[in-house]
Amino acid sequence: MRRPRNGWVLPVSIVFALLLGLLPLPYPLQPLRPYWLALMVAYWVIESPENAGLGFAFIVGLVADLMFGTLLGEQALRMVILTFILQRFRARLRFFPMWQQALAIGVLLLNDRVVTAAIRLGLGEPALPVNYWWAPLLGMLLWPPLFVLLDLLRLGKRK
Repeated sequence: MRRPRNGWVLPVSIVFALLLGLLPLPYPLQPLRPYWLALMVAYWVIESPENAGLGFAFIVGLVADLMFGTLLGEQALRMVILTFILQRFRARLRFFPMWQQALAIGVLLLNDRVVTAAIRLGLGEPALPVNYWWAPLLGMLLWPPLFVLLDLLRLGKRK
C-alpha cells in the first residue's frame, strides 16, 4: 500500500477545524455549531489510524481546551472517548455505505453531547438547552461532503 503524498492535510485540517470552532456565530446559531474538531478527528481515525490514535485525540483535545477556554481536559476526554469507539468499530465502519457512516457519526456526536451534559451536570452547571441537541444532526449531514473533500485532499489526483 502506498503512503499518501499529501502529509500536510492532517495538520491543516485540524487547524482549520479549530479555527471553525472559534468562528463567531450569531447568538441564535451558536447551539447549532457542528463539532468540527470531532468530525476531523473521526475522519483521520477511520482513514489513517497510524497517524491518529488515542494520544493524537488527547493532544488535539487539550489544544482545543486551551483555545476555546473550556475546562482543561473536557474536550480531551470527549475526543478520547470518540476515538476509542471509532477504533473499536473502524474495520466495520470503513465499509459501510456513506449514509450508514453518516448515521454512525451522528450517533457518536450525540454520544459526545451526552458526555458534555454529564460533565456539566457533574460540575453543577446548568443543563444544555434543548436546541444544543440539534448540532449532532447537522454534523451527520456534513459528514458525507466533508469525508469526500478530505479524501480528495489526502489522496490527491489518481492517474
